[in-house]
Formats: sequence, structure tokens, C-alpha cells
Amino acid sequence: MNLFSSSPPKATYTLRVLAHLLRYPDAAFRQHIPEMQLALQNEAALAPMRQAELGALLRHLERAPALEVESEYVELFDRGRRTALHLFEHVHGDSRERGPAMVDLIQTYEKGGMYLGPNELPDFLPVLLEFASTQPPQQAREFLGEIAHIVRNIFSALSARQSPYASVLAAVLELAGEKAEAVAVAPEPAMDESWAEPEVFGGCSTEGQAKPGQPQPIQIVRKSPQPSQGAQA
Repeated sequence: MNLFSSSPPKATYTLRVLAHLLRYPDAAFRQHIPEMQLALQNEAALAPMRQAELGALLRHLERAPALEVESEYVELFDRGRRTALHLFEHVHGDSRERGPAMVDLIQTYEKGGMYLGPNELPDFLPVLLEFASTQPPQQAREFLGEIAHIVRNIFSALSARQSPYASVLAAVLELAGEKAEAVAVAPEPAMDESWAEPEVFGGCSTEGQAKPGQPQPIQIVRKSPQPSQGAQA
């Protein structure tokens, strides 16, 4: 099977399995692992090597202690900025552009016939994969291709950490018609550093100023005297 042919394979159930694999591995998730394994095998949308990797991940999630797999997930996806599964975090961060981008994505979903629940964020990768699973094969590939550059960055960060979850992102790239090749990623900032509060006064930044890194002049503007209460306008 040529995953990079002009005719993409039907991957409806495979995309849904990948979406579930990137969700929190709670007890309900583990109950459905045999069904997910069977769906991957029956649809055969992925190369045998990738299916074998995903099968190994599913077995690990099924057999390892629940507390272990749940804590692994939190450490990897909830506390890692490079591996965050909310895609706009990689593009917009906390900037104002994130809100309009969310609205546009919601509209894309609704035009495609999918409506989100009240607690679902549209840029969460499992949500995007579930939407892709509802589209015809060519449209699904094109949609995944639009986010492939972000998926590749997450795949690269997971690969650098030698996480078996990297196989899930590799599968997404291949269904988008891309090769799963890692790229260089910036090192993950320490948790203490990323959450640190700036020092009072001495911690003020000069970034974005005319002469960053140098002392900046402080201008004191004299305040105009206010007219007395009895003064007339």
C-alpha cells in the first residue's frame, strides 16, 4: 500500500482511533482498547510498521498500571509546551489572534456538519482528527495537510523524548500525505522558568524598546494643574 499515492486510503476509523489515543487514558478509554486494535487492523489504512507501533502503545496503555499511564499523559501533554495538543498554542500562544482563529475553526466544523460540545476546544488535536474522520478521503487529507507543520513539530518533540506517542503523530502525518521526519525543536523550558514571576522593578524587560538590554530613560511629565472646584469652564 502506497500511503503517498494520489488516492488517499479511507481512514475513517483509523483517524478516530488516533483521536482517542491522544485523549486522557482513563478507565473508559482502556475498556475500548480491543475495539481500537481491531479497527486499525480491519481498515488497514496505515503501513504494517506503523500499525505495529500503535499496537504496542495500545498494549502498554492496557497493561500498565492506570496511575502510571495517566501520570505519563499529564506530564507529556499537559505540562509540556512543545508537546501541547492544542495546536493554536504553537501558533498564536496567548495572543489576541487565538480567539478569531478558534471562531474560524468552529465555523469550519459546523459547515462540515460537526458541532462541538460545551467543553471542547476546537484546536485540540483529537477534535481535529475526529472532524477529519467525517470527511471524504481527499478532503480529509487536505485538511490534515493544513496542520501538518504543527503536527510535525509535536512529533519531533515526542521523538526527542523517546515517547511511544510519537507513533500517533507519525500516523497523522502519513495520512496527510507527509513523511514522518523529525525536525529540530527548541529545548523545553523548565517548568519553574516558564511559570516564574518577574522580579519587582529589577525584573522589568527592555525587549521591544529602542535599545534593548540597555538602561532606558524615564520621562517625568509634569501634570497640568487642575482647576479649582469653583472655577468656571
